[in-house]
Formats: sequence, structure tokens, C-alpha cells
Amino acid sequence: MGEKFEVGIDELLVFNVARTIRDRTTVFHGVSSPIPMVAMYYAKLTHAKDMVYFGGVSSAVDPNPPFFPPTTNDWVMIQGRTAMVTVDKIFDLAQRGELDRSFFSGAQIDKYGNQNVSMIGTPDRCKVKFPGGAGGCNLSGDCVNYTIWTTRHRAQKKGDRKFFTLVNKCDFVTNVGHVTPYGRREELDLVGNGPDWVVTELGVFDFDEVTKTMRLRYLYPDTTVDDVLDSTEFEPIIHPNVGVMEMPTREEIEIIRRIDPLGVRKLEYPEQELARRFQI
Repeated sequence: MGEKFEVGIDELLVFNVARTIRDRTTVFHGVSSPIPMVAMYYAKLTHAKDMVYFGGVSSAVDPNPPFFPPTTNDWVMIQGRTAMVTVDKIFDLAQRGELDRSFFSGAQIDKYGNQNVSMIGTPDRCKVKFPGGAGGCNLSGDCVNYTIWTTRHRAQKKGDRKFFTLVNKCDFVTNVGHVTPYGRREELDLVGNGPDWVVTELGVFDFDEVTKTMRLRYLYPDTTVDDVLDSTEFEPIIHPNVGVMEMPTREEIEIIRRIDPLGVRKLEYPEQELARRFQI
């Protein structure tokens, strides 16, 4: 047997986000998306060589940057491109049903996959104001499918209170999931099918076909179903075959490290999460 190789949670999450990408598809990430940025390029180099990769707001087609910058809007992301399009063309592509996958996160993510990146509280009593969704509302309605990711699934305790990212109901719906306060996707005549995967630092979820609620599919080697339930405000469906996720090979992890030497994939994590290590 070969010697053990150590992997970080940041690399496992990139690997899991990348696995939601299929070959021969069109894929886009927006602003503040370091993990999808790395995951998309990794997928392009491994299992999805014929996907078309739109690199962020600069919208360079299949860029080949010398390194990943700390911001997804850096102009290094147009280097090595095969073509350029303006970002409005990405929205046109989505409205025609030709953008296969995008990526969204949120300060709140509810059981139907709605996300909130606008505000905590109510419009008349706003407690926290976030930057907003940019074009996320449009793209979440139009792209064929999208992946939700977060590195802050683990609930935070302050005194006797517990604060959740995965909530029963979003205070404000910025990006639309499967069932919104205004109706289901099919009732709203939305172009896209909505989110199909949710990747967090505690587990990987899909959505139940009937209820459209989040369903736990895979755990990390150091997490349990109880860990997930303890950090989730709603009770997700537990898949009958839930188990530990497939682990990457040493060669796959080395690709992630090679394309992201600055470690921008780590920028989204609370420091304590980055201490998690795994042997493969």
C-alpha cells in the first residue's frame, strides 16, 4: 500500500462542487465565487474537458490564467481565453435555456434552495444589509440547473442562541429555489429547473423529486447525520443510502493545488474549519 496523503476540507469541497459539473455543458460563475472558480477550472482539466467555461463577470470563454486571483473579477481571468463575450450575453444565453449550470451561495439557504444575499430582518426592520444578488435572481430563474455551495453550514452559538445558514425560511429571497413565497417554479413559468445540488462543509445534498426539499446524500469522513441535523434549522430528508462521499485521488488533489497556488479556495472558510484534515 502507498503512503497516506493528507487533504484539507477546502480541497474536498472544491472536488465536490466540481463533480456537479457535467462534460459538454456551458458553465458560469459570478462575483465572490472563489470555490466555484477553482472547481470549474479543475473540472475543465479532468472530467469535463469539453465544457464551455465562462470565467466570471469578465465573461472570458475558457480562460487559462497563470494563477487564480483573490477576486473573481480580476483581469487575470481573461488571459489565455479563446474568446470574449460581454456579461449581458450570459443572461441572454440563460434566457434561451442554453446556460447549463451556474453557482450561488447565501447568508441564508432554505429547505427549498432559495437563497438570501440581501438582508437579515424585514424591510421595515433590517438588522443586517448584504451587498445584494447582482444578477443572481435572473440567472437562478433561467439557467438549466445550478449548484448551491456554502462553507458556513455549521451553526454558530452565541449564548443560548443558535444561528443557522441552512434555515427553514429565508428572511428575503434573492435567488429562487424550487418553492418560493410566490409559488413553485413551474407556476412562475421560470425557464430553468432550479438547484440540483447543495455542497457544504458538512455534507452534500440533492432535492427530493416530489417535495423539492433538501435531501442529504453524502457525508464527509468526519461528519455524521446528527452533525448535519444539529446545524440545520429544518429537518432535511435523509437518503436511505446516505454514506461517506467518494474521496479524490492524490493526483486529483495535486491538480487543485497546482491551479490554485495562492489558496484562494480557502478565503471563504472560518479559520477553525481549515484545521480539518483527511487521509486518502
